Amino acid sequence: MILYDYILSPSCYRVRLMAALLGAEMTSRPVDFHPGREHLSPEMLALNPAGTIPVLTDGSLTLRDSTAMLSYLAAGHDPEWLGEDTPAMRATVAQWLAFSQRLTSSAGAARAHDMLHGPGDIDVLRRAATLALRELEAAISAQRRRGMIFLAGPRPTIADIACFPHVALAPDGGLPLDPYPSIRLWMREIRALDGFIEMPGIHRLHELKPEPGPMPDIRQTRTTRDPKQNA
Repeated sequence: MILYDYILSPSCYRVRLMAALLGAEMTSRPVDFHPGREHLSPEMLALNPAGTIPVLTDGSLTLRDSTAMLSYLAAGHDPEWLGEDTPAMRATVAQWLAFSQRLTSSAGAARAHDMLHGPGDIDVLRRAATLALRELEAAISAQRRRGMIFLAGPRPTIADIACFPHVALAPDGGLPLDPYPSIRLWMREIRALDGFIEMPGIHRLHELKPEPGPMPDIRQTRTTRDPKQNA
């Protein structure tokens, strides 16, 4: 497999991260996206007429959508990453994959505007991204009340990997994550996964400062009460 890749692209990173978590062998072919605009070269347009990256090739197969790449990698190496084979789970994962595209077009576009001089009205992009982050915070908070932390169930799926990069890099687009404690706990769980790899701006778990105050173990369904409450 060959991934046509740009080191600063969150969409490319989600594919690299998925491959690393799966232990899948993949060759990275760097693309000079900025400032070289190599993604618009004749060679790259022959692979992807839309002129976007990443592009993944595997023999005669060419994939041009990063969420499709996540599905392909998981199906070929560890189908548990697709979630349980039930209609409800498949629909839930698909819904989060669609949500990840909202993150790309809002938080991702705000980051591209600030870092790579990308197009767009930054105020509009940040408002859209804030709405998406609030929605994500509410969903993860609801999961925590059920004793879970991941988006689609008790274990991580491609839904988490699709959403993680643009959320983790949201501060690069002027979107601080301080107001979202459940999102921050969710990101720490992803960083703690075996095989997790970094990209510029996204560090490993041990390089992060501890969260202020005690961190609840959301994987325990039994509630531990403060002894003072019983006094």
